[in-house]
Amino acid sequence: MTIDHKGGIVMDTNQKYLRLLSEKYPTLRSLTREIINLNAILNLPKGTEHFMSDIHGEYEAFCHILNNCSGVIREKTERIFRGRLSAEEQDEICTLIYYPKEKLSLLKKEKDVNREWYRATLELMLEIARDLSSKYTRSKVRKAMPPDYAYIIDELLHAQPDEDKNQVRYHNNILETVIRVDADDFVISLAQLIKRLAVDRLHIVGDIFDRGSSAEKILDLLMRHPCVDIEWGNHDILWMGAACGSQACIANVVRNCIKYRTMATLESGYGISLRKLTLNAQTLYPTLSPMEAALKAITVIQFKLEGQVILRNAEYNMNDRLILHTIDLEQGTFLSEGERYQLNDTLFPTLDPKAPYTLTDREQEIIDELTAAFQGSARLKEHVTFLYEHGGMVVRCNGNLLYHGCVPMTDDGGFATVYLFGEQLSGKAYFDAAEEIARHAFFGQSKNIKGLDFMWYLWCAELSPLCGRKIKTFERAFCDDKRAWHEEKNPYYKYYHEVFTCEKILREFGLDPDTSHIINGHTPVRTKEGELPIRAEGKLMVIDGGFCEKYHDTTGIAGYTLIYNSHGLRLKAHHPFRSVEEALRENHDIISDSEIVETAPHRVMVADTDDGEKIKENIESLQDLLYRYRSGEIRQKKI
Repeated sequence: MTIDHKGGIVMDTNQKYLRLLSEKYPTLRSLTREIINLNAILNLPKGTEHFMSDIHGEYEAFCHILNNCSGVIREKTERIFRGRLSAEEQDEICTLIYYPKEKLSLLKKEKDVNREWYRATLELMLEIARDLSSKYTRSKVRKAMPPDYAYIIDELLHAQPDEDKNQVRYHNNILETVIRVDADDFVISLAQLIKRLAVDRLHIVGDIFDRGSSAEKILDLLMRHPCVDIEWGNHDILWMGAACGSQACIANVVRNCIKYRTMATLESGYGISLRKLTLNAQTLYPTLSPMEAALKAITVIQFKLEGQVILRNAEYNMNDRLILHTIDLEQGTFLSEGERYQLNDTLFPTLDPKAPYTLTDREQEIIDELTAAFQGSARLKEHVTFLYEHGGMVVRCNGNLLYHGCVPMTDDGGFATVYLFGEQLSGKAYFDAAEEIARHAFFGQSKNIKGLDFMWYLWCAELSPLCGRKIKTFERAFCDDKRAWHEEKNPYYKYYHEVFTCEKILREFGLDPDTSHIINGHTPVRTKEGELPIRAEGKLMVIDGGFCEKYHDTTGIAGYTLIYNSHGLRLKAHHPFRSVEEALRENHDIISDSEIVETAPHRVMVADTDDGEKIKENIESLQDLLYRYRSGEIRQKKI
């Protein structure tokens, strides 16, 4: 504290904070108890983190991997019950944990699910839960329990044999009562706890949307997850831009849904009708099927709207993507990057050669109606709000740097400079500014056309941190010559194989290059061709293993999960998932091949984590308060 010029006492900021802290810990006893508790937490093993990327609407496979915790539950089951349970019995207990409600219903039809079965099954599940809970405080485990059964589960997990076997009888009595009163609900609650304890934190490294059919169900699932963060992918930002009202983003979203036959996501999932688009398309292209006609109609609208964005924003340097004005319908050609190619279709009834990027009145009416539908969808708004609240362009967590796409670079390996809203930006500053603009596009009081345009830029620009390649949508849609399809990638994808580059990126984002890693998604790893997900001697990991079914032939697997627990980093490559029905009937699981990426030189404790640093800061403040209590500078309260 200090004395002011009138002789009065002025509290410093720290003392004000300590007085506020004393409201929470009003006595020496409450204070010392918290210091002891926090110090104990520092000496526990760190919780398990799972990293997944590029889910692309594959709900059933994603749901199963969440349920089996990327194979961790099976590993625990095999370790705990090796030599005690047969492989078939282990399979059944795992499936019951993954899908407790559905599996119970099926078992009751197939065999006698009686008191003895419940008793044996609950004992097995409790043993798994007890093993998983050993790395957490009792308080944290209690918070993870379903509230209705928290007290009962807590007692069962911590019952210890004693000389007179009172605890054993107590334990047995609880189980017998549970079985008699509501065994099914208790099994479901215990399965929920096991899955919660197996994964402490989930990281989604981008691209929840597009290609697969149920992105909205995945978001519903993630919204119920207790601890998740999301690093935005280019497909995510596209839907976010559509929800903000960017018409270029909306046209791209609709085109993707029609192209990948996922219209149900729009129509059933978000209540966005394509009826007006489809009816108009059938009058324009009567020889095509309704969906083919709708795809072509929205594609033309998309290219016109994208052209408008590019013409409004010269700083994007994307004039090479302006193609409509180069079309020669008489010759049936177009110009791409200085070379003329043959069109595979010359029917463009809404294209005005004198104003190729201007929508017809009917096209404008359609896109305006779609814009109102996107902005009026309550469920889409809820999901996009969740993406903003739990996500960002980049996340730093426990020595790992997570981002979806790339850190844009120049041909010589430097950070690329982007001119953005009057500023020259690169590296971390570019990421920070991009995130700020994206947030303002959704939460800002007034909608700025420049901000909406930038959402589209993030979706598809070569210098976008979420994309990093030159998208050739027009060429792929209207040209059969595959030479025109080549999509040039940003130099980042060449340089990220080098240790020097990865260390430079880690330093740029404030991480220790000697101990930290980059975790990347976006580009499918062609495992079947011998490509490896681990780059730059382990400094960088690409975890896009083709989760989407459409990529299985390309990658040869069905996705990766990176697991970071107290022992180190481990990568799991998943084989394709068949179906929930087969999982239930045959106890079929996703087969996962495990590879150790890095073993920690010593077991990683909470003290070594970001949370540990915060706890240490809290302990320091508490110890300061303790000193002031003992010195009498701050008085304890009488309770």
